[in-house]
Amino acid sequence: MLVKEKIAQSIGILKELDVDCWLTFVRETQLNGDPILPFLVNASLTWHSAFIISSSGKKHAIVGQYDKKGVEDLGAYDQVVGYVEGVKKPFVEYMKKLNPSKIAVNYSQDSEICDGLTHGMYLTLLDMLAGIGMSDRLISAEPVVSALRQRKMPTEIEYMTQAIRHTQEIFSEVARFIKPGKTEADIAAFMKKRVEDRGLELAWDPRTCPSVFTGSETAGAHYNPTERVVKEGHVLNMDFGVKWEGYCSDLQRTFYILEKGETRAPTEVQKGFDTILKSIEESRKALRPGVQGHQIDGIARTIITANGYDEFPHGLGHQVGRFPHDGTALLGPAWEKYAKKPFVPIEENMVFTIEPRLTVPGRGIATIEEMVLVKSAGAEYLSSPQKELILIQP
Repeated sequence: MLVKEKIAQSIGILKELDVDCWLTFVRETQLNGDPILPFLVNASLTWHSAFIISSSGKKHAIVGQYDKKGVEDLGAYDQVVGYVEGVKKPFVEYMKKLNPSKIAVNYSQDSEICDGLTHGMYLTLLDMLAGIGMSDRLISAEPVVSALRQRKMPTEIEYMTQAIRHTQEIFSEVARFIKPGKTEADIAAFMKKRVEDRGLELAWDPRTCPSVFTGSETAGAHYNPTERVVKEGHVLNMDFGVKWEGYCSDLQRTFYILEKGETRAPTEVQKGFDTILKSIEESRKALRPGVQGHQIDGIARTIITANGYDEFPHGLGHQVGRFPHDGTALLGPAWEKYAKKPFVPIEENMVFTIEPRLTVPGRGIATIEEMVLVKSAGAEYLSSPQKELILIQP
């Protein structure tokens, strides 16, 4: 079971980071779920719950009485304590017994995937720990959670590989559906039906998954498909992903709608596409453990601008896992909104997208998004990379 694998992995991470104890503190998780929770339990929790894992290998859970059996059934914890009146007594008793010098807790200023603790829960935690003289031992669990999420286990990689396979097959199917006169909304509906037929889930909000953009002057990204009609001479791009066993794919593909008499894309369209291809491949070849994300982003950004295009207004690539955007390290520039993410060293078994884009004036946006796995010798494609424009007959 993946929960047991990830908890075992977390113990090694705690030892590596010299952190005594990792504490995840949650309540009403269907409403306020912590991003790390699926690595610790496979169901929603109602009352205040504490998952405490120590570098010595102890795995302890404190949950409301009615949640106890479900957590016990996982077989992932040495002891699961169920309470009725309140969490404070069993929590304080266990923490006194454990007596950690550093307690890594689920909050972070820089990384949203490590920041599940609400302010109210933080105050509750401080109050309980103050009574036993431990309130000054709290540190951010960002290093622990980041490592746990980004160091993908073979099972996680297999789940994403299956999600990618389905995504690419649906892209192949929709390529036969796209025609002049179809709308962005028509194309999105076709793809959603294929997802439903396969018994899958979309990787993100169904209002924008898939995203479909045809021609020039579109929103470009993060926007719902519209009634805009596909026309000859358009560049059309799509952003799409599905979930397999809770893990996501996130890919983009670019199409060109041939005009009557055309057998290939115009020079300006082909140049834009080829520039995207080069920026992806050169970035992939440079991506390896130890480099920083801003260095990889800079490679693609330089290729794009050297060919006469504006910089893309986003990072080159993000990590993927249980969410399409899932990880702290980022292939991005040193912009304020990315905080420290572009400076986090890349590690083996991270899964990234690489997704530069550029505008072909009067035609539309050319962009490809591939998924790669970082290995010791470099990055390998998990997806089958798009190497040619997908040409749509009029």
